[in-house]
Amino acid sequence: MKSLKGLFSGDARQFSMLFALVALILFFQIATGGKVLTSSNMINLINGNSYVLILAIGMVMVIVVGHIDLSVGSVAAVVGIIVALAMRDWSFPWWAGLLLGLAVGAVIGAWQGWWVAYVGVPGFISTLAGMMFFRGLNQYIGKSNSIPVPDQFETLGGGFLPEWGPNTGMNNSTLLLGVLAVAYIVYREFQLRKRAKRVDSQPASWTVVIVRSAVIIAVIVYATYLYGTGRVGTSFPIPGVLLAVLVIGYTILTQRTVFGRHVYAVGGNKSAAALSGVSTKRTYFFVMMNMSVLAALAGMVFIGRSTASGPFDGTNWELDAIAAVFIGGAAVSGGIGTVGGSIIGGFVMATLNNGLQLMGVGSDRTQMIKGLVLLLAVAFDVYSKQQGKPSITGYLVNGLKRQFNVTPVEPAVVPAGVGNEAVTDAPAVGAAPVTATTHPTGDARTEREDK
Repeated sequence: MKSLKGLFSGDARQFSMLFALVALILFFQIATGGKVLTSSNMINLINGNSYVLILAIGMVMVIVVGHIDLSVGSVAAVVGIIVALAMRDWSFPWWAGLLLGLAVGAVIGAWQGWWVAYVGVPGFISTLAGMMFFRGLNQYIGKSNSIPVPDQFETLGGGFLPEWGPNTGMNNSTLLLGVLAVAYIVYREFQLRKRAKRVDSQPASWTVVIVRSAVIIAVIVYATYLYGTGRVGTSFPIPGVLLAVLVIGYTILTQRTVFGRHVYAVGGNKSAAALSGVSTKRTYFFVMMNMSVLAALAGMVFIGRSTASGPFDGTNWELDAIAAVFIGGAAVSGGIGTVGGSIIGGFVMATLNNGLQLMGVGSDRTQMIKGLVLLLAVAFDVYSKQQGKPSITGYLVNGLKRQFNVTPVEPAVVPAGVGNEAVTDAPAVGAAPVTATTHPTGDARTEREDK
């Protein structure tokens, strides 16, 4: 058992969702007679769900800080129609259209973030209003018509890594990507051992390291072969590369940066975070803005794959993204959730969709099954907490802290009588201390002592 825990860098339960994903793939592979693990089907799995997975990356940060964003589908739709019109009617090149879409997403995110952070409107309400407003704006701007996009833009949502170099029997770009992934796994294992020795911790045995690395590398090698040996003209999808870059970038952002620690601190205890020097308003603002930028990117990926922007783009995307985050182990109350867990949750939903379609199950029963899976995943998480055990993501976060030696933000002691509504922003370093007082209205407020 000790070796098993070492193999998984902690408690094996932290990988329960990953095990569930593997079990689903194997089940559908058998049930469909081998139709799941094929090059064409795996390409469709990535291309057909990349936009939802991109949304899940931003949604997990929104949920961690205790809010929710219902407008992402509508934001993606309105950005898609603006970009499509700009490229068709204003002769924007594809790269200018991409930059325009990201800029529009940032403006929309700043608008919604302002309402949440500085006006105090709950994210659920402000984004519900945004969902209705931007859905109508999409149909108003596009006059409920479909607008085609140029061929160059289609590469963003449905293109593949290019072929180059000598004939190796597979796509050389995909082969290179696989080699780089294997090299990173080996490098990471050596770094983990060096870090463990530096902090006087006992590193994992070489047997555990070799077995763990061999399992991961075997998966990478198989995926490289699968994507690199498909039909002529295909390879690893461009949306998959974009998704991988985002996952790596946002994992570093949330786990290794000051801003990421602020996100978890605010989600865990807003008052304590504010008294520790965290600007809760700024954190809310940038989290909501980031969500809209990713929604804009997801919308452009989608119209690139579908070759046009239409009035019904983005319908129910927010529900799929939220489901992916919660299946990945995020807590409803905030403070808990990871990018990696959300991606795994998104792939669980994508595999369910894909496998059931291959089995000929209708959309009605597919929706029923997806709903039950979401309910059971959250119920399991709630049950674990009621029993005094960490959630699935709790195990994952603890494992990441051990691996990367991340020092969590220490919460400040909140004075008696100060509730969540009492504190908005903490005083700057060197400012006079803050004490809690009760005003005649009965509201708990804060005052600064003048020295």
